[in-house]
Amino acid sequence: MTCLLEPPFRCLPPFQPFSPPRFRCYAAPGAQPLPSDPDTETLVLPLDGPKERREIVRLAWEKLVRWSRSLQSRAKTDVLERTNKIVVLGGGSFGTAIAAHVATRKSPLEVNMLVRDPQVCRSINEEHHNCKYFPQHELPKNVIATTDAKAALLGADFCFHAVPVQFSSSFLEEIANYVDPGLPFISLSKGLELNTLRTMSQIIPKALKNPRQPYVVLSGPSFALELMNKLPTALVVASKDQKIANSVQQLMASKNLRINTSSDVTGVEIAGALKNVLAIAAGIVEGLNLGNNSMAALVSQGCSEIRWLATKVSRPPSHLRSFCIFHLLVFYTTLKLCCCTHFGSSKNAILLEDPTHTHR
Repeated sequence: MTCLLEPPFRCLPPFQPFSPPRFRCYAAPGAQPLPSDPDTETLVLPLDGPKERREIVRLAWEKLVRWSRSLQSRAKTDVLERTNKIVVLGGGSFGTAIAAHVATRKSPLEVNMLVRDPQVCRSINEEHHNCKYFPQHELPKNVIATTDAKAALLGADFCFHAVPVQFSSSFLEEIANYVDPGLPFISLSKGLELNTLRTMSQIIPKALKNPRQPYVVLSGPSFALELMNKLPTALVVASKDQKIANSVQQLMASKNLRINTSSDVTGVEIAGALKNVLAIAAGIVEGLNLGNNSMAALVSQGCSEIRWLATKVSRPPSHLRSFCIFHLLVFYTTLKLCCCTHFGSSKNAILLEDPTHTHR
């Protein structure tokens, strides 16, 4: 009896292809084996009964599992090893935090930050501090700031977009000539463009005049300060191309940063944008001392409405699953750090003191 097991796995670029293990099993001493093959491992076991056949299957399966784990381990390190340069567009707090995090993943990695403020550029290059947002935090030595878009984007393997949504369209149109058509764009910007109500997944391809520009959205319940302090954080990357989402996951995941993947781009963008509305409302509830019942009702109803809206604007319909709930509950339990919540609370304090006050 001869049996050949071939695992249904395959190697895809950019990994180096190699043949999966194959196993040949034969029983009787006089049985003729298949022609010799250097890639085939031979297991000679008696096949007198069901127990022996189960043993053969068990041994073959163990070898398949070991091979699969070896391939997965190789894939996890391959993206980081192949990446030589990334660029972060924008010098704000979250862009700086992401640049610092990725720079610590690999010391030879070149991390370029494209900034507009010459003072911020000098402070990053000369003092290794972002003087505007994180003057007390030292940045890794391989974080380099520049005001030259062409130099920043040249040879980049990944691009993190951290420019505010309202300025993204005009900014991207200015640098479109320097962007490689195959450069993956990872959007850190949350929100909807005023007047057009477009998301970043709609803004970026149109501004770059490339509808096939690889796109990933990165979002989640996080604060830049805690990322800079290397506190445990969980984020989600969403892309219609699962391979690119997995690549970004492997590039960024570390012992203090967990990266989940999703294919629900619209749902992640909608949740990331509209949670700010609920954060302001939560600040108002807190400022008016309406109690925990009101806060719980606000979060529950708000989450339900965001989920409903996401199903209407997404094709196919988005379900958000637990991401929306998790995102909202975290900002709800960390009210002191959320600027939108603080704004809502402060605004209410002003109105309580002077009802005739108008915000400008």
